[in-house]
Amino acid sequence: MNKLVALFNKYRSIIAYLFWGVVTTIVNIGVFQFLSSGVHWNYQLANVIAWFLSVLVAYFTNKVWVFGSHYSTVKAFVKEFFWFYFYRALTLIMDVIIMYVGVSLLKLDSPIQQLIVKIVDNVIVVVANYIFSKWLIFHDNRDIVERSKED
Repeated sequence: MNKLVALFNKYRSIIAYLFWGVVTTIVNIGVFQFLSSGVHWNYQLANVIAWFLSVLVAYFTNKVWVFGSHYSTVKAFVKEFFWFYFYRALTLIMDVIIMYVGVSLLKLDSPIQQLIVKIVDNVIVVVANYIFSKWLIFHDNRDIVERSKED
């Protein structure tokens, strides 16, 4: 049992990231489905709004429960929030490009092939989002908190 707890503690941030990633994905699909099918908005507009809201959920859950980021000023919050959306926008571009290459250029256009492309795409995007979040977005604030604990 101790080994299991130690293993959980070692990978706590990755487990939390994956859990909240599932929640974020549910928000994304739910908002998209509600706006596109329920309210009958244009699917592209529904997709952008769903992306924006799911990234908002991802920001706060990643900040609090995954990376434990803290800041002391509004300026620090705005900076962190901006960079989070900036890097998520980069992975949105990656998402669009990967799907275009897989489906349109490589002609992986049967339903099962598209699903495989989308799964590969999501794995790449999730890994990129984790790297951006851990090492570029929430990293600076974590250093500040750690330094303040040492004082």
